Amino acid sequence: MATNEAWLALGREEALLPELAICDPHHHFWRTRQGGVEPQYLLDELLADIRLGHNIVSTVFIECGAEFRTDGPRAHAPLGETEFVVEIAEAADRDPAISTRVAAAIVGTVFLTEGDSAGAVLDAQTELARGRFRGIRQAASWDSSPEVGNHRTEPGSGLYLDTTFRRGFAHLGPRGLTYEGWCYHPQIVELADLARAFPDTTIILDHFGGPIGIGPYAGRRDEVYAAWRSAIADLAQCPNVMAKLGGLAMEVNGYAWHENDRPPSSQALMEATRPYYEETIALFGPERCMFESNFPVDKLSAGYDVVWNSFKRLVADYSADEKAALFHDTAARVYRI
Repeated sequence: MATNEAWLALGREEALLPELAICDPHHHFWRTRQGGVEPQYLLDELLADIRLGHNIVSTVFIECGAEFRTDGPRAHAPLGETEFVVEIAEAADRDPAISTRVAAAIVGTVFLTEGDSAGAVLDAQTELARGRFRGIRQAASWDSSPEVGNHRTEPGSGLYLDTTFRRGFAHLGPRGLTYEGWCYHPQIVELADLARAFPDTTIILDHFGGPIGIGPYAGRRDEVYAAWRSAIADLAQCPNVMAKLGGLAMEVNGYAWHENDRPPSSQALMEATRPYYEETIALFGPERCMFESNFPVDKLSAGYDVVWNSFKRLVADYSADEKAALFHDTAARVYRI
């Protein structure tokens, strides 16, 4: 159970458009996690969230450093996470009470910074996933300020520009595998450079490219938005880049909803973050955008029911085809579900 469950319960909402089919293209699993609101997030915890009223027909697992192998070569450590998730996914498939295709697609990780040797590990991941492996994420989120905090892998500056990383990256496209771009907003320009260097590899931008709202960026929301908007407009010119819409409820984004007496309503959540969503949809188009929960990370700030309601409020005036793309079809196409 989430450590903020009682707080989240204060903001429960009835699901809007409960029949609308949703593919949630971004969630995690872990057995133990320090410092988050969900110390354990396994099948039961995911089911408790997706049964809050929305029609979640399928999900995509995204790597989070869970259950890495602790013996053997370092390059093979991430294989343990794929084995762990396949076990959960296949257990869900066997349960007739579960209608959602849990982890229908798996995005693992490989150390592309190992260069050409990454190819063999990608093949091992694909084999272990038994038809579910779709790509990898090796996060680049890094900032020079210690107040911001870097990704747990400590990628350092300029990962996307690194020549050894790019040698490893070159093995994705020929295998039909995707790459998740998780960075902070000052690094979006580097992701665009990577996308142009590998136009045949599909790249999915996670969490809007991480607009920062803490540390030296606190109190500069308009300035951050302007810098983000310029970078995202350039990135959108790369047809091989897709955009995930979500992940703005993390502490790094600076909204600090988790510090309030009550969680935000879906209306408040939507209004506060609306410019990022509307600008990205306008630049990329619904056929290149997909809503994401980023759970349980975003559970710090809002419940699963509220997060998806905020998305539905945002697109209330969109056509049925546009809604279908944003909530299901883009993700199902990109992740081959």
